[in-house]
Amino acid sequence: MVRYLSRKFSYLVLTVLAVLATNFVLFHLMPGDPVRHIARGQHLDAESIARLRTYYGLDRPLLSQFVTYLQNLSKGDLGFSYTYQSSVGPIVVKALGNTLILVTISTLLVIILGVLIGVFAAARRGTRTDGGLVIGSLVFWSLPTFWVGMLLIFAFAVSLNWFPIAGMYTADALYPTVFARIADLARHLVLPTVAMVLVDIAQFVLITRSSLLATLSEDYMTTARAKGLTPRRVLWRHGVRNALLPVVTATTLYASATVGGTIQVETVFSWPGMGQLIYLSVIRRDYPVMEACFLIFAVVVVVANFASDLIYRMLDPRVRLT
Repeated sequence: MVRYLSRKFSYLVLTVLAVLATNFVLFHLMPGDPVRHIARGQHLDAESIARLRTYYGLDRPLLSQFVTYLQNLSKGDLGFSYTYQSSVGPIVVKALGNTLILVTISTLLVIILGVLIGVFAAARRGTRTDGGLVIGSLVFWSLPTFWVGMLLIFAFAVSLNWFPIAGMYTADALYPTVFARIADLARHLVLPTVAMVLVDIAQFVLITRSSLLATLSEDYMTTARAKGLTPRRVLWRHGVRNALLPVVTATTLYASATVGGTIQVETVFSWPGMGQLIYLSVIRRDYPVMEACFLIFAVVVVVANFASDLIYRMLDPRVRLT
């Protein structure tokens, strides 16, 4: 076990370093000049722009910049934002916290509802209900998240005025109590959460249905029925429990992917999270912010994959650690 963990950890470190190097090079090869963006509207001459480029170290060779970046990163320094004129760390931490609020709620709803609907569909295999749920899942899964978000805004924010159009809190609002602040946050959470759930729930419906149907066809399920167990007991006690292994794996990978996959939703709803931060930093060519965001995404994804392997091993003893 120790040997397996040490080997896996070394792979994780190498993967993160490879992602760091790749992203660093790609970001600096992007068209556009961050210094030009900083100087926009200030009417700076060529000499002033050159001084800015020297100040931010952008006039040095790319390899030298990367070495400096790694040295600073080893000290916990994520860099200095060109746009916000402050350390990147607090900016990213605040955005990550906002994203986790949205992702945690939407992920819980996606998993719980997806599994329940998948079980419901599998229990009615071959019926119109089953066919309708499968077709509906495929349709929603194919919809662009940003398009679903815009439809929700038009229907429930603009037309019906039931929910706020965008943001995380009401601008310039004064909250008499903490509960009033939480209630305002909840109202702003509804539409982006629904947009993510409608699109992402399909994969859990289909995975649960497929896994449960395969489990129900096993010989031991026939034995359970022959013993006189009720259909409900056979389904939930013996079927669902053994069919959740693929769902657990999908849950781990989905949670990690969702942290970095909220760009569309956060941009449409102006949610001040990691997705919107990445979008704005790409437009402004803010290299340090982009590098910090993608570093976090890389760490989350590789750790989630590692956790998925361990969880699957604990749930299924037939899987050996190699």
